[in-house]
Amino acid sequence: MKKITLLMLLVLIASCVGEDYFGYSSYGNIKSVSLSNQASNAQINNDSLQVIVEIPSGVDLSTIVLTELVLSSFASADTAIGDTLNLETPQFIVITAEDGTKYNWKIKSFIATANPQLDNYDLNQWYKTSADYFEPGIDATSTIWGTGNPGTQILNKLATTPLDLGSSNLAAKMETLDNGKLAGTFGAPISAGSIFTGVFNSDNIDPTNPQAAIEFGTPFIGRPVKVKFKYAYQPGNENKNKDGDLLDYSDACDVYALLEVRSGGKIERLATAWFRNEEVQNELTTKELEFTYGALDDSFPDYMKPIEGRYVSKDSASFVLPTHVTFVGSSSYDGANFAGAIGSLLIIDDVEFVYE
Repeated sequence: MKKITLLMLLVLIASCVGEDYFGYSSYGNIKSVSLSNQASNAQINNDSLQVIVEIPSGVDLSTIVLTELVLSSFASADTAIGDTLNLETPQFIVITAEDGTKYNWKIKSFIATANPQLDNYDLNQWYKTSADYFEPGIDATSTIWGTGNPGTQILNKLATTPLDLGSSNLAAKMETLDNGKLAGTFGAPISAGSIFTGVFNSDNIDPTNPQAAIEFGTPFIGRPVKVKFKYAYQPGNENKNKDGDLLDYSDACDVYALLEVRSGGKIERLATAWFRNEEVQNELTTKELEFTYGALDDSFPDYMKPIEGRYVSKDSASFVLPTHVTFVGSSSYDGANFAGAIGSLLIIDDVEFVYE
């Protein structure tokens, strides 16, 4: 019982890391911001007090709405969620820290490319976190990539790490790890390596539900015909469920991309590209997956379909632009349910979208 109490305490500590201070805080940072119609994650620079937002061509820049604004603890802003910004010219948001210090943040936009790619699509950029491990991206503020490491590093487990391929070329290495007897006793015997577009929200860490803290997806407005990536895979020797029972089938990796339209609190699937593989692939090889636009029929397995069956309308599937893309790679396809083979190894590199 004491060990479990300590584990939960570590979870709480990990989820509360922030701008600690004594007395009134002087922090006036923008930690997260979202605007209507943005094409990718906003670029936030705390040193220059500047936010740069990519907006698709054809959008009326004079009617951009602020949809999310997360500030330093106890700071306030002169602009509220729901307010309209005219980004035909740079706009300013005044952030007031708890101690009264004011910061003038510049918000400006640029026009998105017609055939966008994911930021850090080659996975060559990795930054060191405050907990002394590496995550994909330039820094925590700007990255569109996440892993499950923030939830597993409290167990001294890092299932996703950068892999040096030589000549300054890095890739993502994902391995299914043994969490140890104690974690197994409480229904979490393994940690599957994973990488995804989205955010790991430490405030929502749940040791019994690995996906509870993951907010999948990043803003995106392209209509690619394929997703292309390099991969290598080796399934572990013994595939087991969360109770430790040996399964009569092999572990498999999952790699997939979902184009989505998010509006009014709803997520509707626009297009699907999915690769589930149990075969050994020792050397990095290029794989191309075609996007299927619209609803998936009965020729597709159920795991590829949205849980709530929400697709864009049949008519709009042929022309509508997505608002978000979710890309996921995992060393064990059922790792979210703590099922998989210890030692399963997936390497992913160079995730690109292919356009006509």
